[in-house]
Amino acid sequence: MVVSFFSYFLIFHPKDKSMYSVVKTAVLRGIDSFPVKIEADISNGMPSFEMVGFLASEVKEARERVRIALKNCGIELPPSRITVNFTPADIRKSGSSYDLAVTTALLTAIGVLDTAITSQALFLGEIGLNGEVLPVKGTLSAAILAKKLGLERIFVPEKNKEEAAAPETVQVIPLTSIYELVCICQNREWERVAYKRTAPKVQRDYKEDFADVCGQKLAKRACEIAVSGMHNLLFIGPPGSGKTMLAKRIPTILPDMEYDEILELSQIYNVYDGTEQSAYLQANRPFRAPHHTITAQGLCGGGRNPMPGEVSLAHKGVLFLDEFPEFQKPVIDMLRQPMEDGYIHIDRVGGRYRYPCDFMTVAAMNPCKCGFYPDRNRCRCTNASVHSYINRISQPILDRFDMTVETAEIPFTELTGNHSEESSEQIRERVVCTQQIQKKRFANQDYYFNGQMPSSDVKKYCLLDGASTAYLEQIRNIEELSTRSHFKLLKVARTIADMEQSEQIQRHHLVEAYAFRGLDKKYWKQL
Repeated sequence: MVVSFFSYFLIFHPKDKSMYSVVKTAVLRGIDSFPVKIEADISNGMPSFEMVGFLASEVKEARERVRIALKNCGIELPPSRITVNFTPADIRKSGSSYDLAVTTALLTAIGVLDTAITSQALFLGEIGLNGEVLPVKGTLSAAILAKKLGLERIFVPEKNKEEAAAPETVQVIPLTSIYELVCICQNREWERVAYKRTAPKVQRDYKEDFADVCGQKLAKRACEIAVSGMHNLLFIGPPGSGKTMLAKRIPTILPDMEYDEILELSQIYNVYDGTEQSAYLQANRPFRAPHHTITAQGLCGGGRNPMPGEVSLAHKGVLFLDEFPEFQKPVIDMLRQPMEDGYIHIDRVGGRYRYPCDFMTVAAMNPCKCGFYPDRNRCRCTNASVHSYINRISQPILDRFDMTVETAEIPFTELTGNHSEESSEQIRERVVCTQQIQKKRFANQDYYFNGQMPSSDVKKYCLLDGASTAYLEQIRNIEELSTRSHFKLLKVARTIADMEQSEQIQRHHLVEAYAFRGLDKKYWKQL
């Protein structure tokens, strides 16, 4: 039936000797898509099929995929000189997502499809040899681009319709085959076949809760302060003291994600694994806990065809680094820039890729190999061994943690008593109130939280009274704080003051903030 349909069309629709068409598609760079025009020209000359425009090998292979797919659908390309050009030519094109656009451009050039239809749409998809339209990555970003370009609709594979419709921007036309593409375009059946996504999953769905954590009041307080101001947090303590348990519950006290944040996070996951995108359109903030054997590329992203790493997959959520000193030193050092900037750049010959990574870093470590230092009754490590282990965490990395909290072993009475613990919901209500104060304060800035405050604004927003100023000077002289540590101390104190709805930072706010910096002296400086 397919063969007879196309044969009928081609027989009764004679073509001009020279034919030209333009179809729009998108190239993925980082998590953003950029417009690409695919020009198809069919003219007299020796029969040939050329594709140009700074193409990777897999894009060049589209020539054979498309030609055979059209043949198996009953369409024989004319024995003419066929040239397909990808513009702009200075941007490298890779991946198999251009197949559908190339197919559409050729069908338009030979007159099967109407130029007026294809000019108002964006096409994305891979083509099988039997004419099937296969799923690709980056459809969410392409749908957002289609809206920016003012296009009416986007044609995507059937399996990618969920993420393409997520932004609720343009009309999404899902396809299963080339035959379906031709039928829809010739009959103009937009309204009948357009996919309209149901409301995305937005309910919170966490299995963990802070009510499950017995004792550890100081650590819980540190978690609340850290989340309230989006500060990086380091746990240090013996094994089994609850460091991992606390870290896993931090996402449960983070505020709900806004829809724009959900879309941005979904873009990252769509690039990372486009076939399962619909599973990531949800309100749960990510919690990523890579193993300490991870490579620098796995953590920060990269590869021959750059992909987002764990720091980007933790965007708007928590990156948890358990057994922190066990990570390779180059891997730890690579965290410096993304922890400060909230994005990461990856440079390759084909271009520069930018991935967002605005995450909260939470790390956990034992104070030594056996885990019981400085309790010499239980610690079996020598001073040299402890010194070597603890100094795997360099001072520049340590300075990037706003807070360091010690987790002690939980007493027997805390484990067996009938103590009622605060739930994540109760803590989150206070966190939301504190963050609203910060968002109002930083309404005219390009950041929202105290932990993101640049050093240039600290003096403006971290106001001190006389007693606080004198106390801060005393701390600075005694502890020899670095400039970065000085500013981070003030940022944490600002958050504690916000939790008490205090406009000025008072002395007791600084005292508590300094209590979460004092472990440097206990573990790193006394050896």
